[in-house]
Amino acid sequence: MAQSAIIKDVQVASIQAQLPAPVVFGDWVMKIREFATVRVRTSTGHEGWAFTLTRDGAVAEQIRKSIAPVYVGTDIADREATYRTTKGRTYGSHSAGVGLRALSIVDLACWDAAAKIADKSIAEFLGGQVKPMPATCIIGYPPAIMPPEKTGAQTAAFYANGWRRFKAPMGATWEISKARLKAARDAAPDAWLGTDLVWMFKTVDEAAAYANTLAELDMGCIEDIFPPGNAGKLAELRKRVPMPIWFGDEQGGSYFPEALIMAKSVDRVRVDLTCMGGITGGRAVIDECLAAGVDFCPHMFPHTHSQVFSAWGFDDKPVEWGVPWTGVHPYDDALAQPEIMQDGSGLMKPLPQGPGFGKMIDKEWCLSQPHQDPDHILQD
Repeated sequence: MAQSAIIKDVQVASIQAQLPAPVVFGDWVMKIREFATVRVRTSTGHEGWAFTLTRDGAVAEQIRKSIAPVYVGTDIADREATYRTTKGRTYGSHSAGVGLRALSIVDLACWDAAAKIADKSIAEFLGGQVKPMPATCIIGYPPAIMPPEKTGAQTAAFYANGWRRFKAPMGATWEISKARLKAARDAAPDAWLGTDLVWMFKTVDEAAAYANTLAELDMGCIEDIFPPGNAGKLAELRKRVPMPIWFGDEQGGSYFPEALIMAKSVDRVRVDLTCMGGITGGRAVIDECLAAGVDFCPHMFPHTHSQVFSAWGFDDKPVEWGVPWTGVHPYDDALAQPEIMQDGSGLMKPLPQGPGFGKMIDKEWCLSQPHQDPDHILQD
């Protein structure tokens, strides 16, 4: 019989990652990127870790208030049942948004701890293995100040190092945004190229007008065009543009991805296990896509997604990496970085495998940033 492993505590710290320049997407201005990192400790002395962006939500408060009290005292082997119990006790808070985001990283930390108890990598624990995967380089940061010529030079440098997939967010204006993409295309003529419209468009007409100016660049996708909440409007846009539409970042929960699928809004659903239910709840999102025959791929968090998606047999899905220390995803920058195969495939080699997810926190970096750590999990 497996050794009982009771969850002793669920603790969380918040880290305000400093950026080289504010990230400006219209009314959305990010002067920092705040992350919440969770530690789950068991009676066997094992620790599970996971992290997510807070998106300025009270993730740490939610964990302390309504999630940790349910998990503490339960057996790590019962983590899926505990996830459902926690969600069911507070459907109004835990079905979507901040509550689901908080519950997701606790679930991931529990899976990390369980894999460590079994002395297996998370991929092995899920019954699979890690394989080489396509990797997308997020270029063009900081977007408000990175000009086209520097975006092109950045693309050229990464292309020379084996990268074959690139994605840039909107710049300061439509004209600059297109010029940045053209510079990237000129630097990497045969590469896959996508763009994140970061929810900056309000109407179908304006979104279609901009997207159609990009048609000559052979775009691999446009994504996150409108603020979430109107699958019908997205479906209308899909009929009016030549490139695939990807959607779903930062969502999850009630009617996701059901609404997008039923409205035939997307070519690919974006999946983020750190805010869509972790491993326990997030797998249902993927299963819904599979049942409907709709494609999907992960959003950022490559240390989590590359291992889980590969273990589940989806090693053809591209994982995303920001250019280090440009403000894309600072927490990742202090962890293991990708090694791209030098055979022209653009595939990344599997990340180093350790028990569980491997190293999911660099405490020295966390402590170098403004932070709130009432339980001292960054200093133990």
